[in-house]
Amino acid sequence: MTIVLADPRVSAVPLEDCGERLVDLPDRLGVGVRVRESLATRLARADAALPPGMRLRVVEGHRTAADQCLIIDRYSAELRSQRPDLDEAELGRLVSRFVAPLAVAPHVAGAAVDLTLVDAAGTPYDLGTAIDATPEQSDGACYFAATNVPPVARFLRHLLGEALRGAGLVNYPTEWWHWSYGDRYWALLTGADHAIYGPVAAEVAA
Repeated sequence: MTIVLADPRVSAVPLEDCGERLVDLPDRLGVGVRVRESLATRLARADAALPPGMRLRVVEGHRTAADQCLIIDRYSAELRSQRPDLDEAELGRLVSRFVAPLAVAPHVAGAAVDLTLVDAAGTPYDLGTAIDATPEQSDGACYFAATNVPPVARFLRHLLGEALRGAGLVNYPTEWWHWSYGDRYWALLTGADHAIYGPVAAEVAA
């Protein structure tokens, strides 16, 4: 069963922020994208592990708390309009399939990236859905292990996963494009004693 970010087991993971700074990714990986320093190193390692002519393209890294709240509010309103019968607990669970509660949000910690694969010319490959396609919009095809995507897209997701897992990142299973390192979700899935990245303000970036 998929563990969603609203699961109490995620928020129960201890946090000991290592104080690592935010850094800019090289433009080759993602223009204007900031992440924690060790995550940047691991993304470079994953990029180098891809087949020749294929590379990562990171479209988002660190996100402010205010931006995270806006996304939560927008998606909550969308679900509420579709399912007015939802109670608050179920609404929170459904929202967290697509956007993390602020307290455990990996993007706000500089610990997560949204990314895809591109060819040598920078043209994105088709991995089955657009980045940020919701479960409702995509009929669940946004899930990493979705079977209702073309075989080529499934193979490309496999290549993406092999490279990123090899570099120590974990995937949020409801979003094929979302990968993280050092946050509470990562710690829970890998069995780490604690998360090493908590919420960080962009102002502390290098």
